[in-house]
Amino acid sequence: MNAIVVGVLRPGEEIPTVDRIFNDEPSIRRFVGRFADRRMLSACYEAGPGGYDLYRLLSSMGVDCDVVAPSRVPKGSADRVKTDRRDAIRLTRLHRAGELTTIRVPTPAEEAVRDLVRARGDVLDDRKRTQQRLNALLLRHGRIWRGGSKWTLTHRQWVNGQVFDEAALNQALATYRGGLQAREVELAAVEAELDEWAAKAPLADTVARLGAYRGIGQLTGLTLAAEVVDWRRFASARAFMGFCGLVPSEYSSGERTHRGHITKAGSWGCARR
Repeated sequence: MNAIVVGVLRPGEEIPTVDRIFNDEPSIRRFVGRFADRRMLSACYEAGPGGYDLYRLLSSMGVDCDVVAPSRVPKGSADRVKTDRRDAIRLTRLHRAGELTTIRVPTPAEEAVRDLVRARGDVLDDRKRTQQRLNALLLRHGRIWRGGSKWTLTHRQWVNGQVFDEAALNQALATYRGGLQAREVELAAVEAELDEWAAKAPLADTVARLGAYRGIGQLTGLTLAAEVVDWRRFASARAFMGFCGLVPSEYSSGERTHRGHITKAGSWGCARR
């Protein structure tokens, strides 16, 4: 993201002015410097791949800044045109009206641990894909496992014992097995790091409390603590399950009620762990 589109709504005005600036610290500082008293400024932007650096920069300059949940931004049913300019104008007006839902911004330390937790999730996904590719290779060549669950010790021994007549096919099999071994080494390393962080600030207290619940181990507790951060934002268990995407979808009209599969909308990192 090389540029930021900024909407400015001054006191007594109804129509925001829109500007475009470079997305770098000097440009942001120059823009904020246009205003005489930055303590009177109130800014917001949608959470996204850019993270929280903009929030922290504005906060360090004395600007009150909110990060808002994109999924909670009110949108008209007929609004089918999306541009940066229209988004800036809409956010500016909704922010003044107090109609935006803000999120709790993690501290740099909390965000760092969360990134490590998510790195583990990525390694798990990579391992699963490698296992699927290895299974598919064996299946294509008539090597079918009939001994029950896969990736048990017995199944792994069976996989490691497979040999083909074609040298190229053996090399392909070795490549997949090597990839799987590499993913498992990575997983062991990142989980060892996470075990240490579970007992250290900033999330150790939360992990210890979560560990009092049956079925929540240290790694699961750290994952939940890192993804949720602020538990006070959930008024009920149902609200937390909605955050995890574990509530059923629903389409009801009149006397007819239809509930479908779970929404999977929200922090899927919590649900899949």
